[in-house]
Amino acid sequence: MRKIVLSFALMIAGCSLAWAQTVVTYTTTEYNPWVKGKASLAKKAVATPLLTVNGSEKGVPFMAWGTTFNELDWDAFNLLTRQEQDELMQRLFAPDGDLRFTHGRVSMNANDYSRSWYSCDDVTGDLGLKYFNIERDKRNIIPLARAAQRYCPQLQLFMSPWSPPAWMKINNDYPVSPSDYNTMDHRQAYLLYMDDGRQLNPDEMQLTGNRDKVFPRRLAQQDYFIQDPRYLSCYAEMFCRFIDLYAEQGLPITKVMYQNEAYSYTPYPGCAWTAEGTLRFNNEYLAPALRKRHPEVELWLGTINTNRLDYVEKILDDKTLQKNIKGIGTQWECRNNLPEMRKRYPNHRFMMSESECGNGSMDWKAAEHTFFLLSDNLGNGCDEYYNWNFILTDNGQSPWGWRQNALVQVDSKTRKPRYTAEFYAYKHFSHFIARGTEMIAYAGREYSSTPVTVFRSASSYIITAGNFTDAATTLTVNLRGKYLNMPLHPHSFSTFVVALAHSAK
Repeated sequence: MRKIVLSFALMIAGCSLAWAQTVVTYTTTEYNPWVKGKASLAKKAVATPLLTVNGSEKGVPFMAWGTTFNELDWDAFNLLTRQEQDELMQRLFAPDGDLRFTHGRVSMNANDYSRSWYSCDDVTGDLGLKYFNIERDKRNIIPLARAAQRYCPQLQLFMSPWSPPAWMKINNDYPVSPSDYNTMDHRQAYLLYMDDGRQLNPDEMQLTGNRDKVFPRRLAQQDYFIQDPRYLSCYAEMFCRFIDLYAEQGLPITKVMYQNEAYSYTPYPGCAWTAEGTLRFNNEYLAPALRKRHPEVELWLGTINTNRLDYVEKILDDKTLQKNIKGIGTQWECRNNLPEMRKRYPNHRFMMSESECGNGSMDWKAAEHTFFLLSDNLGNGCDEYYNWNFILTDNGQSPWGWRQNALVQVDSKTRKPRYTAEFYAYKHFSHFIARGTEMIAYAGREYSSTPVTVFRSASSYIITAGNFTDAATTLTVNLRGKYLNMPLHPHSFSTFVVALAHSAK
């Protein structure tokens, strides 16, 4: 009898323990990053709960964090001492590091953070790919990826081109639009819309924040990739060769997308595609080539960067394409389409393939925008998230005149690194949200100055919250009848980790 009473008492104690959760807090402000503290759940709410979690939510399992390997990143990286390089890669890629990235992104041929124009095959008419090579990548991209691989041996890559070789395009050049930063013939500007060519501002891609006054805009009237079966077939083969050559270097490419930002009509490397051209190349050439040569590599559609939902649906509603692709890569304006796209295409995964890159300020305001983007993309169901440049010098200017941000800024004169506020914006998410962690609740766009996202792992609830206002505030989340009352400093990032007792599940 005594044993039964004792067992019952332990059961009662266990049930009480299940709701005696501890809360560990992490807070970052502009001049005081990553301050650790403690809190506890309360029986009463101090404000109307922004979100309510009842424990039965079906979440979106998170898959991977990643960043991009570029030539200008490599140049900045090489300004550091070996010790600083090791520290940086440990903090970004080690399983016990700060950001815990496991994936990387590379481009086939030049992108806008290459030093100059180039492709893997610049021999005009080389449809047999006799001269296809990755020698430039071996000097600039692969060493950077290998430096990350030292701390993340399971590193995986996804690849997308910015531009095919110039000889495969109707304008025989790497950009889509002429500007002062390239030598494209200005007479070719009309090719995009087949009119006088005066409507396109080559500097519009440098706009940041709310770009509603520019986007959505008219879309290209013709494909810049030559729609000749020989060229389309050769281009699909290029993807396979690129995968082969990277594999020889010990770097597995596990996903490909046919084009970076097909709806950015760029003065730097780019390629405009129509919906018809997109479907033709993916369905008739790239998907069959991958099935035959690399069935282990996933084909995703992307990267989609237009907020023209009607145009996205025109492509994605294609039944053949739906069978050919594993997921959808979105970035920039396409973020606005995510809620509708997830409803319309529930069988596909969504990736945030490139976080917005800013304007070179590398300041707190830029970090607040990045924290919102992290909240909004993850809160709307993206299960992979890729940063763009992770290290740049000075104001991060590209050869094509665009200044961009990075997680680490290197002073080119002193050669000293500075971990920017955006580094900590990422850390508030990626340090805790591992593979399998589920996103279960989000209050964001209607609270864009105070976004809150709730995740659930096997051992805890993880709540991220930003306060981008000038005043301190308290936000409340109802966690299964207990209340997390979150005091938030003005202009701050916070993460709250609420431990779960196993008996509470």
